[in-house]
Parts: sequence; C-alpha cells; structure tokens
Amino acid sequence: MPERVAVTEYSAAKTQTVAQTIVVKVGTSSLTNPETGNLSLSTIATIVEVLSDLRRSGHRVVLVSSGAVGVGCARLGMTERPKTIAVKQAVAAVGQGRLMRVYDDLFTEMKQPIAQVLLTRGDLVERSRYVNVYRTFHELLNLNVIPIVNENDTVAVDELKFGDNDTLSALVASLVDADWLFLMTDVDRLYTANPRTNPDAKPIDVVRNLDELNVDTATGGTQWGTGGMETKIAAARIAMGAGVRTVIMKSDAPGNVLKILAGESIGTRFEPQENPITARQRWIAHGMVPAGKLYLDDGAVEAVRNGGRSFLGAGLMGLEGEFQREDTVRLCNIHGQEIARGLVNYSHTELQKIRGRRSDEISQILGYDGEETVVHRDNLVLMRKALR
Repeated sequence: MPERVAVTEYSAAKTQTVAQTIVVKVGTSSLTNPETGNLSLSTIATIVEVLSDLRRSGHRVVLVSSGAVGVGCARLGMTERPKTIAVKQAVAAVGQGRLMRVYDDLFTEMKQPIAQVLLTRGDLVERSRYVNVYRTFHELLNLNVIPIVNENDTVAVDELKFGDNDTLSALVASLVDADWLFLMTDVDRLYTANPRTNPDAKPIDVVRNLDELNVDTATGGTQWGTGGMETKIAAARIAMGAGVRTVIMKSDAPGNVLKILAGESIGTRFEPQENPITARQRWIAHGMVPAGKLYLDDGAVEAVRNGGRSFLGAGLMGLEGEFQREDTVRLCNIHGQEIARGLVNYSHTELQKIRGRRSDEISQILGYDGEETVVHRDNLVLMRKALR
C-alpha cells in the first residue's frame, strides 16, 4: 500500500496565494437521496458555498455535476433509473432544468455567476469543435464564471457518450489545464477492496503509479448513478497523464477541498505524471474515439514504444474495424495490448492492401502517391501502460 504522506507536503501559504484551476466533480449519489432520488439541498448548498469561496480566493473553478437523470426520475415518480436510451434522454431533459434552477438560486445567493455547459463526446472528437470548447471554457473562467458541466444526455448517441461523469470531469480537467481534480463520492477514499463488505480493506492515501495499484473495483455505482470506483481510477489515469493532481474524497464534507489545498492529507491523492503529454496528444489519446485497431509486429512495437518513431506499413500484421483517413486507431502488439494511439493516414481498405509492405511499394500498390507512414510520430501518443 502506498505510504502516507505528511500533511506538510503542501504549504498552506502557497495554496492560498497562488491562483489555481480546480475542477470538482459531484456524482448523482452525492447530490440525491439514495432511496428517492430527490435532491439533497443541504449537500448542494455546502458545495456551492465552498466553490464560491474558492472563486473569491482567486481560483478558477469548474463544477462537473451529475444528477439530471436522477432528478428527472424523482419529478416523474420513477422508482429506478431508466434502462433505454430514449427514456433516459427524455428524463434527463426533465431533470436538467430543475438541477440548474437549484444551482442558479444557490449561487445567486453567493453572488457568484455560473454558466451551463452541456457536452457530448462529439464536441471533443472533431478538432475544430474541441478548440472551440477550449476557448469557451477559458473565456468563462476569465470572466470569473463557474461553468457547470454535464453530459448532454438529451441528444448524446450511445457511441459518442462519455459513459460517466468521472471520465467527463477528467477530460474537462485536461481541457482547461487544471491543477486539481476533486472526485467527490460516497466513500472517503480509495480502498484495496470495498470497505462496506470486506473488513480487511485498507485505505490508500497516495498513488504515484497506477500500474502498480492493486485494488478490487468490482462494485459499481448506485441505482441512480453510473459510476463506481473503477471509473474514478480510469479518470485519474487520464488526469495524471495531463499533469492534473487528482483526489477521491467524500462528498458530505466538501469543505475538505479547502483543507486539502492547504496541505492536509485527506482522501486518496493521485500524483500527476512528471512529463505530461501535450494538449494535442491529450486530444488524440482521450478526446477521439478509436475507430479500429492495428496489430504491429515486435519490431514495430519496439520502434514505436522505445524510439518514438512513426509507424510504417511493413510492421503491420493485421487490423480491425472500418476507419477512414485521419481517424484515431489503437496500435497494439500481437497479443492485443494497446501500445499507442494515433491518427491513421490510410483507410482500412487501403491498409489491407499495403500491410507488410515497404513504404517505397505503396504508390505502385495503390496506384497513387501516398504517405510514407501509416501513423506519423507527430500524430502518435504512447499510452501510459506501454511506458514501463
């Protein structure tokens, strides 16, 4: 188990005087009554007060809030979360307005302006839309506004969904170059197993390398939410790769955010990677949805993983999926382990023709001049598990 870090590791003076960008994610289970799905107004009011205090202290703050479906269910008298996409989207449309009304009323009392930002995965897939979302966030933060972000469940299609707001919050933290990501949940920290069912579960205070983490994440979210500890660990991986320090903490004590920023060791803290990937690499690795897989021979794997080289057709052993030029694909070894992701220079039909062939043979095979590389190194990002 990772060692416990002394609370003096971060000085209170530094965190209080240096303006930071902070993303806070609150899940449905934290915002609603677990039995009825009704909003827990006292919890929301405390969160609003803490975030407003952070903003007045000079920090840039983003709130990623779940709850629209849960609130919609409560308003419609539904006793469980809908299973079909169509019903879920309709219920989300009912709940989102109510949720934002509550936030607006409470933040208005604190004299803090807010903005609603609803996103789908498609907003991050296309580069021009990704850049536009980036600019919108930064303009809102420059105006001292707190953006309240949720997935646009009303219009999102299944293949372009984030899946859960833990992932969404990590992508938003990456997008806004956040310093901190706080994942508020109904447990106080990460444990080696579910502490509710396993008396031998041990708390984990600090995680520096996720690939060395050994925990049981079999338990999913609540009946009203979609996330669980597994999604939070996956979110932490995205954030760590972007250079964002991530904390899992209990939502019923949101004031602990201030204590953590002042140096106290509360919850589980995931330390950021020392050499975070660039904004473009983050877009390729996490913003895009991979459309296929390329299987590389051992020599190509070695060149990509250790040499940072472009991937050539000669090392391609096989492929899966139907993709077009400039789609994102996973680069895998012969065992299917993902090594990297990148923007591919050829469609799946073209690659079927040139796989295993040298670059100087491509034009003759295809009948026209093509790229020398299948994936150029400028459009390729190693996945963290492949860096060991």
